[in-house]
Amino acid sequence: MSILIKGALIATQDKRRAVVKGNVLIDGNRIAYVGRKAPKASDVVDGRGKAVIPGLINTHTHVAMAHMKGLLDDIGLDGFLERTFKYDSSRTDNGIYNSAMLGILEMINSGTTSFLDLYYSEDIVAKAAEKAGIRAFLSWVTLDDEFTTQTGSPLRNAEKFITKYGKNRLVTPSIGIQGVYVAGDETMLKAKEIADRHGTLLHMHLAETRSEVTQVAKKFGERPAAHIGKLGLADDRLVAAHCIWLNGSEVRMLGNRHANISWNQVSNSKLASGMAKVVELASSGANMTIGTDSNGSNNSLNMLESMKFSALAAKSEYDDAASITAQQVFDMATVNAAKALGRGDLGSVERDKTADLVIMDINAPNMRPTSSDNLINNVVYSSNPSNVCCVIIDGKIVKRGPALGVHLGENLKFV
Repeated sequence: MSILIKGALIATQDKRRAVVKGNVLIDGNRIAYVGRKAPKASDVVDGRGKAVIPGLINTHTHVAMAHMKGLLDDIGLDGFLERTFKYDSSRTDNGIYNSAMLGILEMINSGTTSFLDLYYSEDIVAKAAEKAGIRAFLSWVTLDDEFTTQTGSPLRNAEKFITKYGKNRLVTPSIGIQGVYVAGDETMLKAKEIADRHGTLLHMHLAETRSEVTQVAKKFGERPAAHIGKLGLADDRLVAAHCIWLNGSEVRMLGNRHANISWNQVSNSKLASGMAKVVELASSGANMTIGTDSNGSNNSLNMLESMKFSALAAKSEYDDAASITAQQVFDMATVNAAKALGRGDLGSVERDKTADLVIMDINAPNMRPTSSDNLINNVVYSSNPSNVCCVIIDGKIVKRGPALGVHLGENLKFV
């Protein structure tokens, strides 16, 4: 199967960040050609008035909570966690699957082609991801046994999941940690050991609130980020979500160890948690990416919205309109995110890369005028899901026009 996208404006996200007018040929699941020639293909997509961008990558979410939008609003994180932990204890496999599918379809509809998840029952989420055709990086969450709602040991559950899905085309398993506030040293070190043994990511919440820092400092005698650094958890295979309450030495430590940071500003603002030191972290050497967090704390899994909101929040926080540019934010959602996932074949539109692409309507009123000079700016500051007219994942079209490849039924149960 081959697909030719003809006559589009292409945001390559190559090293030069070139934006060019031309054609993209997909052969199987790879990008075979990018340029002005028009090779033959079995399926031709008219790219006139359209832009081709790399598929967006959401580096932190809890997709099985997708049905919780509007149910946990206007409360702080402590109350939010108390309600979600209580709710998690009564969930069914069917409810988790339906909610995961709901969130996955929302992501595809808004141009996300890969996501990094942190939850339990990731084997059920994996089934939904495979059915929908999205690329899923799934971290089975671990925490101390006394706090878990899982059946059995979270650590054993995580390793079993990694073993089962180790060679899956769309699903990449890994292990996660809920947070230092519910995971002791033994749990965290064993999680790191499992990640190292299987060569997976280690995905966790870190320094999300001021109260977390206070609580952990009392428990361990040091702040959360400093503590995981001392334990050896911080390296280039760590994806740490939030990282708001860091001091200067913690910022430098995460940067020096090239940790990956998932910036979740919509969720952080809604829960009044604060804002990560994004400029300082990036300058220190940390790899900055963007996540949506869950529908419970964001109400949306829309990465287009998250890019814009994050950029605007940073400009306000730093009192500097140039503190974060559209190109930097777009990098966070594409090439930086691909790097965080250890997938150099994703995040750009280049020959021999994996064909995870999004086609956007740039003739829509909200996107005009768009040219090679302002395409990235318009994607970040002006676009919305209505502009996403085609989504290709692993060389297969999973959304064409308004139609998604999978449809949810009526009267579904989500608990």
